[in-house]
Amino acid sequence: MRVVLKTQVLGSVAIGLLLAATAWSQLDSAAALPFTSRMRFGFLFLTQEPLPPVTGLERVLKQMDDAARNFKTIEASVAWDHYDKVINETDTEKGKIYFRREGGEIQMAADFVEPDKKYVLYSGGKVQVYQPKIDQVNEYNPGKNRSDVDSFLVLGFGGGGHDLLKSYEAKLVGLETVNGVAAEKLELIPKSERFRNNIARILLWIDPAVGISVQQQLFEPGPKAGSDGDYRLAKYSDIKINQKLPENVFKLNTTKKTKFVSPQG
Repeated sequence: MRVVLKTQVLGSVAIGLLLAATAWSQLDSAAALPFTSRMRFGFLFLTQEPLPPVTGLERVLKQMDDAARNFKTIEASVAWDHYDKVINETDTEKGKIYFRREGGEIQMAADFVEPDKKYVLYSGGKVQVYQPKIDQVNEYNPGKNRSDVDSFLVLGFGGGGHDLLKSYEAKLVGLETVNGVAAEKLELIPKSERFRNNIARILLWIDPAVGISVQQQLFEPGPKAGSDGDYRLAKYSDIKINQKLPENVFKLNTTKKTKFVSPQG
């Protein structure tokens, strides 16, 4: 991929030099033209804007834009690691995760089976977490922070690449192989200070062939400024794109005795 990128950059430079040389030769020949003709020619030359260079980051963002335009559904297996820095331990949850575009919004559902059964549903701007073991649903309403939740939810799954630039400072780190995929690794720093108080930075690994994420890592702020604290690492496999999903995955299979609570804070 680096060889391809280098060839693209060198090609752009060569084309730019060729256009410049052609323009100067045309200016020289234009000297014999009447003054008004030279003025018109000069005006046309000066208004020619050079095309912006296609950087590696720009290429990846465009791949994500293309994927977002065609996005309908995604189904994948997920392993979700939660690393606690203080005690230096990692807990892992495994299951299936689903995304779909319904009307103008993205819905998400997760069905975790290890170590315990747990269902997570995001729909209509509300997060619900159902734990069958205690037969309880915790409901969270992001309220005025919904835009943050929405933009966070579609990171690498149905969200446009250039839309990221509205909420994050983005940088292309390089290529890294993830689960057999040569993925483009992006680093995102939230622009919102309020958001950075919870999520300091995010790493995305994008499969360039399909423009979606195959891995995500979210770092909480560390005890010292600029340091990393706890993190969550989501690893996706068996990804299926734009296939019909079972309707029941976006519904909580609760019982008549299920308790619904809305934790505060």
